[in-house]
Amino acid sequence: MSGADNVVWLGTPAFPEAARGALADTRLRANLRRATGTIRDKRLKAAAELHDWEELRERAAAVKRRTLRHLDHHLLRLEKAVTAAGGTVHWAADAADANRIVTYLVKATGESEVVKVKSMATQEIGLNEALSDAGIRAYETDLAELIVQLGGDRPSHILVPAIHRGRSEIREIFLREMGEWGRPAPEGLGDDPRELAEAARLHLREKFLRCKVAVSGANFAAADTGTVAVVESEGNGRMCLTLPDTLITVMGIEKVLPSFADLDVFLRLLPRSSTGERMNPYTSLWTGVTEGDGPTNFHLVLLDNGRTATLADEVGRQALACIRCSACLNVCPVYERTGGHAYGSVYPGPIGAVLTPQLVGVEHAASLPFASTLCGACYDACPVKINIPEVLVHLRAETVEAKRRGRFLPTVEALAMKAAGSVLSSPTRLAAAQWLAALAARLVARDGRIGAMPGPLARWTGTRDTPAPPRESLRAWWRRTKAVNETEGHMSVKEEARR
Repeated sequence: MSGADNVVWLGTPAFPEAARGALADTRLRANLRRATGTIRDKRLKAAAELHDWEELRERAAAVKRRTLRHLDHHLLRLEKAVTAAGGTVHWAADAADANRIVTYLVKATGESEVVKVKSMATQEIGLNEALSDAGIRAYETDLAELIVQLGGDRPSHILVPAIHRGRSEIREIFLREMGEWGRPAPEGLGDDPRELAEAARLHLREKFLRCKVAVSGANFAAADTGTVAVVESEGNGRMCLTLPDTLITVMGIEKVLPSFADLDVFLRLLPRSSTGERMNPYTSLWTGVTEGDGPTNFHLVLLDNGRTATLADEVGRQALACIRCSACLNVCPVYERTGGHAYGSVYPGPIGAVLTPQLVGVEHAASLPFASTLCGACYDACPVKINIPEVLVHLRAETVEAKRRGRFLPTVEALAMKAAGSVLSSPTRLAAAQWLAALAARLVARDGRIGAMPGPLARWTGTRDTPAPPRESLRAWWRRTKAVNETEGHMSVKEEARR
């Protein structure tokens, strides 16, 4: 299995091409601006309520750093605790391994359908498609994931997968597709959020009562007790985690925490950072199996899928601290204008730009580390203080090195950087280059704006409204004003002497 197959959808098309299409979609941009702005404002208000918010962030970051340094130790402790509590632990090296394990476990029950809790890990490995190929139908129960599934779509946001859809679009999807998946949408369905939620509730209820197998992800798992945690806002997850006979949880190995007590800080940070709430409406915790309470069979699939390789990178490994809150997406100016589909991966936005290239190899996701302005807003918003700009710059360097390897001739970027270095190292050459560039820009300027430039520069000017440069450069202005000031200073000294 190639690295590029570890995460579904990657690079089809690459970010620059996909982003151009997204930028032309005015409805998409309006939906994104409205949704991210609302969530962003709620997060700021919720975080401001806590006087120790920054201390919580520091504590969470410290826990994650310690855990990642001794990840193997904590995973073995988790396996021992889950097994002691009556669960079964499976180790999956990659997506194919995880899909094989889950498919086998479902088939062993004799069932041909499963209900699913919203899970980034199962999206990462393409589990729904793998189950479908094996004749098993998976039903998404999270409202946004249901919208995406019924629409034959892809998630575009970590927290709100259907953020790119408006209410009228959702209504059309429900009316058109629900009947093909089960109970049809009510006749005369409107686009009021309450009506849409009620239609989803009625559609899903029969599945909750019928399905004997559920598949979930995990937000956290405590190594000392074997307790697994899932947080959600609708209650659909709670139904999946309690009603079926068999529960299969697919969890990235980085989700483990050393102790149950560590949940305290993360359960205070996560809801405020994701939904702007003080706490999640539904926080489900379970430890193995308990007779007469919940599923009678529990399987925990621990997924690597590129995480061990990421752990080996001392700079890049901090991306594994992500708790999937989506705060970085909601403050990112690039994501707000392009949406999640442009990233070509299940992990969109700033965290996707640093996580996906490491999971699959930078050579397979070369454009993602450049899908950022490096403004630093993501770092400021991250509840576990992942320095995303630092990792982006680090991965950009790795991308350049990956392009150089195995080449006899230098890349275009290398030639451009060498030329730039030559110009910037000489004040004379820099002054000449500035003068020529300003002259050329003024020649093509119309009404004070730079028009279409020739050659490769056309890609820059074609998407920007750039003012024409002034006739006098900063360097020329400085020389002129400095000379005048020095002359006036000399005159003042002479006049003072005459007095």
